[in-house]
Amino acid sequence: MGGEEPLRLIVTALLADGHVLIEDVPGTGKTLLARAVGRALALETNRVQGTPDLLPMDVTGSSLFEAGTLRFAPGPVFTNILLVDEINRATPRTQAALLEAMQERQVTIEGVSRPLPDPFIVLATQNPIEFEGTFALPQAQLDRFLLRVRIGYPDEAGERAIARRHQAAAEPLDAIEPVLDGQRLLALRDDVRRVRVADEVEAYGVALVRATRAHPDLQLGASPRATVALYRSAQAAALLAGRRFVLPDDVKAMARPVLAHRLVVDLDQSLRGASVDAALSAILATVPVPPVRAA
Repeated sequence: MGGEEPLRLIVTALLADGHVLIEDVPGTGKTLLARAVGRALALETNRVQGTPDLLPMDVTGSSLFEAGTLRFAPGPVFTNILLVDEINRATPRTQAALLEAMQERQVTIEGVSRPLPDPFIVLATQNPIEFEGTFALPQAQLDRFLLRVRIGYPDEAGERAIARRHQAAAEPLDAIEPVLDGQRLLALRDDVRRVRVADEVEAYGVALVRATRAHPDLQLGASPRATVALYRSAQAAALLAGRRFVLPDDVKAMARPVLAHRLVVDLDQSLRGASVDAALSAILATVPVPPVRAA
């Protein structure tokens, strides 16, 4: 994946009011990218490091007994941007603590529901599940990430630039200035919702999602939540491209980042070489792309 593509996808998710899962092998800059995005937004940012001993209350908060009464001490989840580093090194119980926060923008602790700030965005990084010491994210949680971003290895010129990035400053992130505040982000999200989606384009997106449920290589296809995610992501992609209408190409471009992490390959078919990427490629090649007028 090109150097600008991961950043473009993250910005697309921010405009579409969605959370982002950044996945790749260690050392490819997942955490650095998440931190850079946090600095570029003039929003409150907290960070959680995923470890096996991380407890749910370390994320959501807990009540403390002080002066004869209980006082709620909010956890790091009460922020605008929550950076969860190596989320799949945390135990499933702690991972589950984020489910309500990501979907309903609130947390329920000791029977009391507490709303989270608006906007609330989770930027999580994870290593491939084959790595030692990782816990696979449950499908219910994967489905709550609007899209998944893969960094990939840089080309030679990019890697040389990375090697010398500390020459200009001890911490290159110090040079990043905020470019967007919370109110502006919320206004842009309203603009995204008003991006026009023609009936033919809407039908195309729905057809792509429904095709994942009928593909013989897939045990689990994409949910209706994925349909909503694809719709919103295509609107955000169109706005980033300077358009007030969605093209089928916007839907097609967002299909893989939105759908791939939601699909599960049938075990028998995987032993025969089947993969999510191959199934998606076949679906994108066979579902007819509608001709749509620009306005």
